[in-house]
Amino acid sequence: MLAIRLTRIGSKKRPTYRVVVTEARTPRDSRVVENLGYYNPKTQPATLKVDRDRVAHWLKVGAQPSSTVNSLLKKHQEPAAAPAAAATPSVQ
Repeated sequence: MLAIRLTRIGSKKRPTYRVVVTEARTPRDSRVVENLGYYNPKTQPATLKVDRDRVAHWLKVGAQPSSTVNSLLKKHQEPAAAPAAAATPSVQ
């Protein structure tokens, strides 16, 4: 079974994580199937950069996100595109 989870990179006391697809039973920092993006909790605000199309693909194929990745994806959702008429302010 495949899992979408975080793998730690970065130095001591400066954690940075990659969002990866890997086999569920492998250790945290072992071989990955695909690198989907990264997460940096030390920036203000925290940075999450992932390829949403690839995440959707892997979820459709059956990969299970970890609870942390699931909450990060929900927390950092991109806002829905506003209609063009609402995006341009009216001048009176």
